Amino acid sequence: MTGRQFKPGEMVDFVVVGSGAAGGVMARELSRAGCTVLVFEQGPQLGPADFEHDEFKYFFMNGITNGPKHSPQTFRKLPSETATQPMGSMLPATYARLVGGSSVHYTANFWRFHEIDFHERSVLGSISGTAFADWPITYQELEPYYTKVEWEVGVSGLAHASPFDPPRSKPYPMPPLPVKSSGVLFEQGARKLGLHPFPAPMAIASQPYRGRSACINCGFCMGFGCEARAKSSSLYTSIPEAEATGLCEVRSLSYVFRVETDAKGRATGVHYFDSDKREHFQPAKAVVLSANGAETSRLLLNSTSNRFAQGLANSSGMVGKHLMFNQGSGVQGVFEHELNEYKSVQVTRILHDFYDSDPKRGFYGGGGIDARINPQPAIWAMDSGGDLPSWGQEFKDRLEGFTRTMASTGHTTSLPVESNSVSIDPVLKDAWGIPAIRVTYKDHPDDMATAKFFQDRSYEIVEAAGAKKIWRDAISENTGGVHLLGTARMGNDPSTSVIDKYHRTHDVPNLFLCDGSSFVTSGRGQPTMTIQALAFRAGDYIGQFARRNEI
Repeated sequence: MTGRQFKPGEMVDFVVVGSGAAGGVMARELSRAGCTVLVFEQGPQLGPADFEHDEFKYFFMNGITNGPKHSPQTFRKLPSETATQPMGSMLPATYARLVGGSSVHYTANFWRFHEIDFHERSVLGSISGTAFADWPITYQELEPYYTKVEWEVGVSGLAHASPFDPPRSKPYPMPPLPVKSSGVLFEQGARKLGLHPFPAPMAIASQPYRGRSACINCGFCMGFGCEARAKSSSLYTSIPEAEATGLCEVRSLSYVFRVETDAKGRATGVHYFDSDKREHFQPAKAVVLSANGAETSRLLLNSTSNRFAQGLANSSGMVGKHLMFNQGSGVQGVFEHELNEYKSVQVTRILHDFYDSDPKRGFYGGGGIDARINPQPAIWAMDSGGDLPSWGQEFKDRLEGFTRTMASTGHTTSLPVESNSVSIDPVLKDAWGIPAIRVTYKDHPDDMATAKFFQDRSYEIVEAAGAKKIWRDAISENTGGVHLLGTARMGNDPSTSVIDKYHRTHDVPNLFLCDGSSFVTSGRGQPTMTIQALAFRAGDYIGQFARRNEI
């Protein structure tokens, strides 16, 4: 990194906590607005040459993700239960821990939300056991920022290819990525059923874009960093652009654990540990938390004071509540000829025929379906549950059929349930002595019914495509996730929300939150595009506030 280097304790206009999809955009927009910006990232700074195609390291040794050794968490299904530490390397709230955040290791599916996502409560009414609500903004308000994401970050796709697409003001800047075998078969099967598959919009360059390479078809997207720089991570896009202003520093291996406030209730800066676990204080005129939907809530809840006894910005009691992971389901199909799905990007064809919730189904929920490989060989071979064989000749046949196999996967809604939450574990602490995350989560029955509905549709598509054998994956309740949404929801009413529609906290005028925590509803399983659109919008407005001295 070659950005600005601030002196220890030097006052800055903004501290941004987190360098991922939202934090990178916030850094870029605020520094371009003429503000000094210091970005804190708890993980290391890695570059293209540092990324590896090592399944064991990345999936079992937390190569670029948070792990239980340094950042343990606990989990329970219900508030009445005692939370325990899960076995294995995957944590209930999983995220990439490095400069660029989870935009480094995401699959790069880049759907926009549809118009209905922002006002479903008004259309469908209340849903028992949930805090189902409308967003305080509309799709039309966010549309220019969706377009800005596509062109500034770089998205490949084909505008107007789906009859269900929401309105857009510009086409995609790049054509779709080349179709894979799974995409061809998915399209054939879907069209036989009268459905409307279309090229998947992906935050991966299909041609050279702004000095970055086109995709080299290595196949290691989901869970891995991109050594070709084709994946449109903030590591390669907004972070370098923020640094290029000369007003932004990205400080890696720097773990923020508390936001400080003064007697007037205003944020004055952040406390953090450096790479040697030495504690420092960084003063700032304003603070932006973009640490993800779990760590942002943890930071607020750990920043207690006499004025904010329940946690910072938590007068509503809503900080950490309404966690949404997104549900999902899928099938695996084996075909007569080799598909070689391990090559290239995960997804090249999707469909949105079942995107909207339909009351005729008898439950709430909607989503999209795509065709893909899912994990690479080692993880794929270990996949179990549902109809998947795990022993004997059928298991051997499945392993030998790897090159002839594809998956069809549904990505679906999760309802906002107040008890589903990120809170502070009363006992467990992390490697720095800071109280750890406790996740409480149990899927609403409608979420499970939606997952089953989408698995049935996936089965029909793969069957129509001519699969010789189809296995259903297990449909199970979430015990964790990478989509960390809804824990500091946006709203007009301070008694039921944490931030206003400009991402300013209701309680603290110079404290802003911008990441998946702001979501009011979950969308349909691909949140990063919307996270970045919200960040571009928030950066625009917060920059205006700063220029008008309104922070």
